[in-house]
Amino acid sequence: MQIGLDIGSTTIKIAVMDDAGTLLFHKYERHYSQIAAKLLALHKELMTKFPTLRRARLAISGSAGIGLADACGLQFVQEVFAEKICTEKLHPEADAVIELGGEDAKILFLGRHFDARMNDSCAGGTGAFIDQMASLLNVETSEMNELAQQAKNSYTIASRCGVFAKSDIQPLLNQGAEKSDLAASIFHAVASQAVTGLAKGRPIEGNILYLGGPLTFMSCLRDSFDDVLKIKGVCPENSLYYVAMGAAFCAEHEVDLLALPSQFAEAAANHSFEHMPPLFKNEAEYAAFKERHARASVPKSSPLTAKAAFIGIDSGSTTIKIAVLSPEGELLDSFYQSNKGNPVVAVRSYLTDFYQKYPDCRLLAGAVTGYGEDLIRHAFGVDYGIVETMAHFYAAQYLQPDVDFILDIGGQDMKCLKIHNGAIDNIFLNEACSSGCGSFLQTFAEILGYSAEEFAKIGLMADMPVDLGSRCTVFMNSSVKQAQKDGASVANISAGLSISIIKNALYKVIRPSSKEAIGKHIVVQGGTFLNDCVLRAFEQEMGLEVVRPNIAGLMGAFGAALYALRRYNDKPQPTTLLSLAQLGEFVHTVKGMTCGLCNNHCHLTVNTFAGGKRFISGNRCERPITHMAPRDDFNLYRKKLELLKQLPVNEKPTRGTMGIPMGLNMYELLPFWNGLLSQLGFKVVHSPIEDKTIYRRGQSTIPSDTVCYPAKLMHGHIKWLLEQGITDIFYPCMTYNVDENGTENCYNCPVVAYYPEVLHANMRELTQANIHFFFDYLGLLHKKVLIKHLHEMFSKVYPDITKSQIKAAVEAAFKAYAAYEAQVKKLGQQIITQAREQHKPIVVLAGRPYHIDPKVNHSIDRLITTMGAALVSEDAVSSHITPQELQSDLHVLNQWTYHSRLYAAAKYVAENPDMHMIQLVSFGCGCDAITADECRRILEEQGRIYTQIKIDDIDNLGAAKIRIRSLFSAAKLFDLDNN
Repeated sequence: MQIGLDIGSTTIKIAVMDDAGTLLFHKYERHYSQIAAKLLALHKELMTKFPTLRRARLAISGSAGIGLADACGLQFVQEVFAEKICTEKLHPEADAVIELGGEDAKILFLGRHFDARMNDSCAGGTGAFIDQMASLLNVETSEMNELAQQAKNSYTIASRCGVFAKSDIQPLLNQGAEKSDLAASIFHAVASQAVTGLAKGRPIEGNILYLGGPLTFMSCLRDSFDDVLKIKGVCPENSLYYVAMGAAFCAEHEVDLLALPSQFAEAAANHSFEHMPPLFKNEAEYAAFKERHARASVPKSSPLTAKAAFIGIDSGSTTIKIAVLSPEGELLDSFYQSNKGNPVVAVRSYLTDFYQKYPDCRLLAGAVTGYGEDLIRHAFGVDYGIVETMAHFYAAQYLQPDVDFILDIGGQDMKCLKIHNGAIDNIFLNEACSSGCGSFLQTFAEILGYSAEEFAKIGLMADMPVDLGSRCTVFMNSSVKQAQKDGASVANISAGLSISIIKNALYKVIRPSSKEAIGKHIVVQGGTFLNDCVLRAFEQEMGLEVVRPNIAGLMGAFGAALYALRRYNDKPQPTTLLSLAQLGEFVHTVKGMTCGLCNNHCHLTVNTFAGGKRFISGNRCERPITHMAPRDDFNLYRKKLELLKQLPVNEKPTRGTMGIPMGLNMYELLPFWNGLLSQLGFKVVHSPIEDKTIYRRGQSTIPSDTVCYPAKLMHGHIKWLLEQGITDIFYPCMTYNVDENGTENCYNCPVVAYYPEVLHANMRELTQANIHFFFDYLGLLHKKVLIKHLHEMFSKVYPDITKSQIKAAVEAAFKAYAAYEAQVKKLGQQIITQAREQHKPIVVLAGRPYHIDPKVNHSIDRLITTMGAALVSEDAVSSHITPQELQSDLHVLNQWTYHSRLYAAAKYVAENPDMHMIQLVSFGCGCDAITADECRRILEEQGRIYTQIKIDDIDNLGAAKIRIRSLFSAAKLFDLDNN
């Protein structure tokens, strides 16, 4: 007999086999971190099944099995090796294995060139990720597959991280998207992440096996993998047990089965864990802490005696908060509960209840803020909308007039507001991680069987809080489970998680250089700070005393109510809030559809209310609402795109067609190369600008998960060109950019400069004999050298091209490039002049050439212009600053062309009060981090506000909207609250 135990992050699998390899007994169970107890139960069941069995060969595998095997002196088999052995024995024809586990995902490439790819820093394509998404949808994980089978529409869900996925899903839920559509979209995101993040450019083809719990139990997930890979994979019999069976096949040593229970128990008893000092030394210290924080209280009264009131609604990511104020600013009533994926139901229930309970208290006006602002406002006729950062600022300022720093930690988002001279001066948002948020803590409370309130109280007097560090929410599961195995109490885990939240907030979002850099008058708010453990951890970590209002969880709603009160006092007018009678007739239906009015094909969610009033969400332009194309009169980004689309095409080519992938630096150099290639007798065809399928076309060939999204898109652009039958593709490597005489050098970003090499190395089609991929190293600094290199490159395929022809083509190219540059500057100046004549605020949306790509900027340009601002790009204003002016003011080495434009644009904006700069940056880009710091310094030294928007392979505009609306409100440009 041979026995294999696979002890994973969330489950235990056992496989008992005879010498012939026949599976005699198997079992699959979740262990909920109680590994020793589950093993003892399995042992008892095994001995009942085989009462005469005393000795057998046994081996252990799995991510949670190595420590146990070591402690018990048992053989351990690495899980990838075990899976490989089992697959080769049972399916010698298999070419690859895709396995999804609880917290890991694997792709095994079998055969002569064996390779194993596993997730490391991202849990986006794992079972735990699906569990989290099921929790967000408020359904059991087992229901996800059934829901996905009913899907009619799909949405773009971030596949890189569970945090980004939440940020995409929650607004869709708040806007009424069907859970069935979201379930199917989540499965597609998982498949996309696994293929892109794990395969890293190696083709997945041939006979594919699907293994692991998620792929075994969820047929729709398998269908999603089939769709992404364009193949038909197979989920074999006993797919859950391949690692366990592989361990059994590898087992070499017989063990005494009767001695195992005592070995397991002894191993479980000998663990310890790293811990930190307690949050409170004793009850007296806690009592003093409570007394100090009780001083920041909002006065309260009863709605039974009030004749008039103002209502504020905060429709958050996971909760609904409502505050009702008297005209004197007293809190009359409040409401705080989970929105359960549908905030409309919660708000309707509250309003109906309020009207019935307090018929003599008349609501004079209301305001709404948060994720669900637009939906709630349309549904219930709420008078005003206000951006959430401003709502929180108004609330904090009411309690602490000289507040200079606000930290708000909500369900899945975190906002840090720096206040200067009575206005928001800087905003930090957790765009990369939700580990420091309330849902992080609530998730673990539910896993351990407690409510959030109970879990918080348990941790107060913990004697040894577990040192859990600061990690991704999904990976923190492993740390918590390990702590449990090592004997940590629930109290110590609760306290440890609270400390971890604060470490994430401080060191991943705020990143202060010192406690003085934060401020002197600090207000903390948000539901998470109602947890005294979190509040205490923040004060201890920073060595500061802060103000936490007694309504910390209601501050967004309280600020919205204050705003409604202020607006009503400024200009009294009848409220548009639905009455009790109208609420009785309230109807809300939701339908998903795909817009076909342009090639964006947005997936829309149409909410219909009583009387046929509609609210449409998911649109990236105004066309689904107005049925008219968005006006781009004041949008230089769109005008630049039109210039590129209008470049002349050689319709009578003498040398055939030349394809150009439309990405990265081609968004600036297309006029140059189009002029050159057209002059040489080619018809230039570039890949489409606004085709949303581009990324998916090439995702299986992307070798790096950490390279920026604009670079990832290049694989899809190449694929598109090849699919059109184009055999000549031009995309040269370029170490240097055009020398604009404003830098000490004129380097390109390394990714921009050398990505053609990456494409050639990872896309096998480019190496085929009939495909000519022109990716030689070229430079535009010296015409003679350029002519020489172009002739050497083209003569290999087109020996009839002469140097004189190349020379003439180069001259034509430089003229075309100069003409394009002049047009951009002229259009930019026209927009600036017209904006000043019409008293419009001017936004310089600064970035790199490829940021004008709508797939990259997610239509943020149109978001800004629909708010009433004029928009120009950095190259339209950078030439106003001379190289001498720029160099004298810089604190960095200025040797990158794109960087130099950003610095010059920042300096120009700092000198023009009617201009404001928003910088587009990519996650994890070191170059962007450098330019962001320097641009911030240039602007802030002149007392100006700096704002940046981080963009990547996510389709969520929530954070961008918050930053833009906050910038406009903080700069007091104009009243955006009713936009």
